[in-house]
Amino acid sequence: MKKLGLVIILFAALAMPTQAKELKVAFIDMQYILKNLPSYESANEQLTLISKRWQKEIDAAQQEARILATNYQTEQIFLSDDMKRKREEEIVAKENEALELQRKYFGPEGELFKKREALIKPIQDEIYAVIQELANEKFLDIVKDRSADPSLIYMSSKLDMSDQVLQKLGAR
Repeated sequence: MKKLGLVIILFAALAMPTQAKELKVAFIDMQYILKNLPSYESANEQLTLISKRWQKEIDAAQQEARILATNYQTEQIFLSDDMKRKREEEIVAKENEALELQRKYFGPEGELFKKREALIKPIQDEIYAVIQELANEKFLDIVKDRSADPSLIYMSSKLDMSDQVLQKLGAR
């Protein structure tokens, strides 16, 4: 019985086509491409400036809350219970304002995220379109980003098409 099963498996293996399609693979280095695109550098500079401006606004609100808290600590003994409660509410309101600004600007759905989407996504879309165009021209099955693959130990430079992508994008 075991011999019959082994014969069937062997026959099935021999009957299968022995030629498998060879995959054509190329690599890109997205960090290298982005670093060499002036439009990306410009967008990054804009994001940095906006981010710094918003952070200053948040820092100012936090500083105001600290000043209110320090003043409250020094004046607390002279204040009535009503005044203490009012000052504590002011401090909490100012701290909440700073937290709200931080969430508004830097939260997961914040203004920085939206601004990054508006500035960076069109650049990425253009890069992906060029990669797809090159892949179609060269009949590639796979294009992999080597900068995003920590397990990649070696790659022949013949397989790297980063400079071709930059050339098609008009950079270099």
